[in-house]
Amino acid sequence: MKKIYIIIGVLTVLLAGGGVYLQYFSDGDSSLTTESGKQEAGDLTLEPLGPAPEFAGISNWLNSEALTMEQLRGKVVLIDFWTYSCINCIRTLPYITEWQRKYSEKGLVIVGVHTPEFEFEKDAGNVQTALKRHGIEYPVAQDNNYRTWRAWSNRYWPAKYLVDQNGQVVYYHFGEGDYDVTEEAIQKLLDLENVGFSQVESERPGDVKTPEIYFGTLRNQNFAAGLPSDGVAEYTLPKNLSDNTFALEGQWEFTPEYSSLVSGQGKIRLNYHAEKVFMVAESSFNTPVRIRTYVDGKLYGEVTITDSDLYRLVEEEQSGDHVLEIEILDTGLKAYTFTFG
Repeated sequence: MKKIYIIIGVLTVLLAGGGVYLQYFSDGDSSLTTESGKQEAGDLTLEPLGPAPEFAGISNWLNSEALTMEQLRGKVVLIDFWTYSCINCIRTLPYITEWQRKYSEKGLVIVGVHTPEFEFEKDAGNVQTALKRHGIEYPVAQDNNYRTWRAWSNRYWPAKYLVDQNGQVVYYHFGEGDYDVTEEAIQKLLDLENVGFSQVESERPGDVKTPEIYFGTLRNQNFAAGLPSDGVAEYTLPKNLSDNTFALEGQWEFTPEYSSLVSGQGKIRLNYHAEKVFMVAESSFNTPVRIRTYVDGKLYGEVTITDSDLYRLVEEEQSGDHVLEIEILDTGLKAYTFTFG
């Protein structure tokens, strides 16, 4: 009973209403906890935790006509809050698309609620491109104004909520991992036995010690020079860089969401601990921006920034402490975040 009380208590807070909270969850972060740790597959109890809120203020529906939770009564519904430039979300998608293939004809309806972190993620064309890239055929609702996010009092990307045939939320999970537990919950609601868990090839995060790093002034806490200057300013790289910080060289302008190289060439230097480095970026002028990457002083590779998207910059075999230097060869780079894996 104590386990059920804990689950109900947490979800009551989540569904009670509140402001917009933006946070990523990475592998291993689980909302289903007990006094002994995570809930394991094979030991899953599903209890009604409250009615599923309706979709609200949806800007656009992709892959489907407009849906309501009321229309979906009698079905098992998996709600997935995600956004297409989030690496944590991307790593969950192979599992979700496999569950769509495996269980859609058995009564499961998956609805992706795409709630954007950045302005460019509100563009329907950008989202549609991401759906094709990841093979997403289930309905996706563009929650551009966060009204469904608020209705669910959601706080995380990715976040999954499982709704039973009576419209009751019975399970939820924040972040990556615990895929077997989520799939077992789906199987229980569909009354399926001896189906087995899906074997999915999906990228997994490494040993990451560096938090997500934001370039925009709204959440910029890792800029080596402290508070950025207003307007366009000239920056130079320091001789030394503290752990988990970045520095700039060249003429840059900071905005709430991103920083932009406004003239000539420039550089970014990052001190990090991870196996993989990704950057959310785009070109300011719809022309390619070439960047050259160096890891610990050695040439690593080249990447061309075009569309507004997540770009893979570094992929090592093991996690470790490294210095990444990015040489920007063309004007117009907009840098939003560094994320790690």
